[in-house]
Amino acid sequence: MALKKSQKSLKKWTGQKWTTPSGKKSSETGEVYAPKAQIQKLKSTAKGRRKLAAANRKKRAATKAGKQHAKHGLHKGKR
Repeated sequence: MALKKSQKSLKKWTGQKWTTPSGKKSSETGEVYAPKAQIQKLKSTAKGRRKLAAANRKKRAATKAGKQHAKHGLHKGKR
């Protein structure tokens, strides 16, 4: 039986190694979770490091405000 598009996407998503930029728990650092490959790509350029820092600031602000999810834009346009 062939997988539906949404099932393929979920299978790909769960197969990725997700982590924070520091490798520590997000609950300790307040950092965003993203696929390890994406984090490495962002960390390799100055523009990427700024984007990652901005996403972490937004994540920490949302967490401080008591929100479970933060709209940091790091995963924008990935569909």
